[in-house]
Amino acid sequence: MTPLELRADVPALGDGVYLNHGAHGPSPQYVVEAATEFVTDHEFVVPREDDPYRRAFAEFDRTRDRVAASLGADPDEITLTESTTAGINAIAGGIDWEPGDVVVRTDLEHPAGTLPWQRLEELGVEVRVVETEGGRLDLDAYADAVADAELVCFSAITWTHGTVLPVETLVDVAHETGTFVLVDAVQVPGQRPVDVTDWGADAVAGAGHKWLLGLWGGGFLYVDRGIADALRPRQVGYRSVETPTADPFEYATGARRFEVGSANPAPHVALREAIDVIESVGVGTIQSRIAELTGRLADGVPADRLFGPTPPESGLVTIDVDDPAATVDRLADRGIVVRDLPRPGGIRASIHAVNTTDEIDRLLDALASEW
Repeated sequence: MTPLELRADVPALGDGVYLNHGAHGPSPQYVVEAATEFVTDHEFVVPREDDPYRRAFAEFDRTRDRVAASLGADPDEITLTESTTAGINAIAGGIDWEPGDVVVRTDLEHPAGTLPWQRLEELGVEVRVVETEGGRLDLDAYADAVADAELVCFSAITWTHGTVLPVETLVDVAHETGTFVLVDAVQVPGQRPVDVTDWGADAVAGAGHKWLLGLWGGGFLYVDRGIADALRPRQVGYRSVETPTADPFEYATGARRFEVGSANPAPHVALREAIDVIESVGVGTIQSRIAELTGRLADGVPADRLFGPTPPESGLVTIDVDDPAATVDRLADRGIVVRDLPRPGGIRASIHAVNTTDEIDRLLDALASEW
């Protein structure tokens, strides 16, 4: 399958110019159908022919296997969540915090990577924020911040600038002092290859509703098998433990201890289909196509109006305009969908391989009055 063949299968891309995949990637028809078919079967057929729980858990297991294969992990290192936010919160809630403990984050994080730590400040945990410039981390400042920290959380690709952070290096630096590393990877799967083994992080949170073109609710969390059994989730249900009726209970082995109760498998059925579709196009093909399109956009924008690097490092391109909210509205009137950002300001175009050169040119033409 080519990127343009995939585009033809996404109903939302039929009219207008959609450049907001970093927030929400509209799904192909068959991804939605996979979820719909599961729900129809589970509600109309399975109750009289099978055990609904057995069927649901089988679907979870299939998706866990598929996600693990796509990330370079083992299935027992994957827990299925509703979102990246849920995954980050699962880790935050699985550690026994004490007053004076230290959490480090960057100033580039999405609220998913800031709010859980703000909550811990109420318990006496210190939260250190590593300041950045132009979407880049200073490695010396980072090393100083994590030297006595219990945990560090950072994004693999920044939602603000589209910069690709050196995950392996940041992990190595943190591990030198025994700091737990949690990576927000939501902007990576679907536009760049991911191998959590190469990264070496203790935990990686992601979701399928952006670049994978899956549905909302199809999140996932990788937890290294050497770490998982030391974590004690605060939310516990029958899926979290080995034997639900045991007293005292024993947490399930591996990452599955973070799964709680009767969640709807449909978004994860869709996630499995979405991964298959993206891999049928080829992540390398997608990455190259995104680089071509974002390069075309960057070439048409004055250099001093780009918040991120040139050429762009990902599908996320943030542009300085005088009034971001008004510009988003003006572009929407012309059928062009982008978003504004609270930081660093400006508007962000999130360009996927399913976009076209004509769409990039339409955006540039619509922005010409800004310069």
